[in-house]
Amino acid sequence: MTRAWQRMLSGRRLDLLDPTPVDIEIEDIAHGLAFVARWNGQTHGDFAYSVAEHSLLVEDLFGRLNPGISPKWRLAALLHDAPEYVIGDMISPVKNSVGPGYEALDERLMAAIHIRFGLPATTPAPIKKQIKKADRISAWMEAVEIAGFTEAEANKLFGKPDRATIRDLHIRLRPPVEVRNDFTARHGALIKDIG
Repeated sequence: MTRAWQRMLSGRRLDLLDPTPVDIEIEDIAHGLAFVARWNGQTHGDFAYSVAEHSLLVEDLFGRLNPGISPKWRLAALLHDAPEYVIGDMISPVKNSVGPGYEALDERLMAAIHIRFGLPATTPAPIKKQIKKADRISAWMEAVEIAGFTEAEANKLFGKPDRATIRDLHIRLRPPVEVRNDFTARHGALIKDIG
């Protein structure tokens, strides 16, 4: 029989084919995402740009695009790539090659993660659209600032962002432990605000 589970540092045993909310811990997510490199690690700098750092930026951008929005939806934005703590960050060309199996796995994990933290299993379409908008702005910033793209290339692939939205933001490359701690702290602050 093929093993379809992974042991987490928390001691939890996460079944990838049938994940349950009780096997999800924010510390495992934060740790995993802090060590998963975006852009397959093909970025400038002394540290990889992690999915955790990207998630913090997306949550910030989502809040800027949607002032006054409920903290629960900001939490959804923070967790938008959370399944990557176990399945990694595949670049779009690889996802397209793998096909629908990857998407189904991602959706099962996301549903369990959402339920664990009090969110609906599926993000409502209008919220998902706004998170995707923030995600594309983040991708544009990453492409231009650390991944070697020209602005023209990034505009074509991700759309040109409103400069007012990103006026004081820049990509940060930091040691994984700092990013992990900030991700965990932000999660805690949002959970408290929801409470």
